[in-house]
Amino acid sequence: MRKFSVFMLLVSLLLNMGNITTSAINATLTNETANKYNLTMKQDLLCLMIAYPEYITNIETNNGYVYLIMKSGKKLCYDDKKAKNVQEKLSNPDLQDTLEQIYPLSPVKNIRDGYFDPGRFRSYELLSEVYGSSKQSIESKLITVKNGYSNYQFNKSNNATNSLNAVMNELIPLSERNQNVRKCLIPCNGTYNYRVISGTGRLSPHSYGIAIDLASDKRDYWKWSSKEAGEKRLASYSQELVKVFENNNFVWGGKWSHFDILHFEYRPEIILKARYFATLTDSKKTWYEGIPLQQVNVKNAINKINALIK
Repeated sequence: MRKFSVFMLLVSLLLNMGNITTSAINATLTNETANKYNLTMKQDLLCLMIAYPEYITNIETNNGYVYLIMKSGKKLCYDDKKAKNVQEKLSNPDLQDTLEQIYPLSPVKNIRDGYFDPGRFRSYELLSEVYGSSKQSIESKLITVKNGYSNYQFNKSNNATNSLNAVMNELIPLSERNQNVRKCLIPCNGTYNYRVISGTGRLSPHSYGIAIDLASDKRDYWKWSSKEAGEKRLASYSQELVKVFENNNFVWGGKWSHFDILHFEYRPEIILKARYFATLTDSKKTWYEGIPLQQVNVKNAINKINALIK
């Protein structure tokens, strides 16, 4: 049970005993909510700063809003404080929206109900700053990755191509020994493709050269398939292959309610949050507990966040 749930149970007991006033409860709840919000914000900011160390240079506050300062000088708002429905979060998310749902690193056997799609909310401002803001600028950053007997284009910025190369260097030999890995991996259905997502005006992550679609099956995509058929495909999919991608900072569309089982997307901030901040931090520990501190840029990011957010 999360700490907040335990806290609420204690509050209920105290109210029933008459030992605490309603106003005191409200004040405590307000403090608890603010503390939880600040904790989550610090962790989100740290994940973003570690994920994009060459592109995020600083953070600042202005009139109650927190901004990431990009290498270009552009400021990206962490939380625009607007209430949004799912479609609005898909079309125009702030950075908080993109990290709101925590990606599960453990294997999944069932397709989730509702709108559980961690990684499917994308900050196009952030992607444009890192990977290119136009077709021409994106294509200038593409280099070749070999997948089996074919070559594919991927974005070299922010270690994206290096990460995909690391995946393929592990999976190609594995696919020669493991037929299920080979069946999921080859033939690849493509990487870079400058296009919008079908039925929307939003650019696909393939437009930035940071996504790869592997061997296709008619049960792979939520618009092509029933949930039941998708779950059968999910059950047969190679978890070894998925784990190799996740270890190299790719999210898998097979863990989305709006499933996209052949789809892997380079999103280091999503994997970092899943790896280190999947649960609330114990109040006796530091808010960045578990994050490796060996790298100078990590320590610098923590210091900047601590100086700005109390």
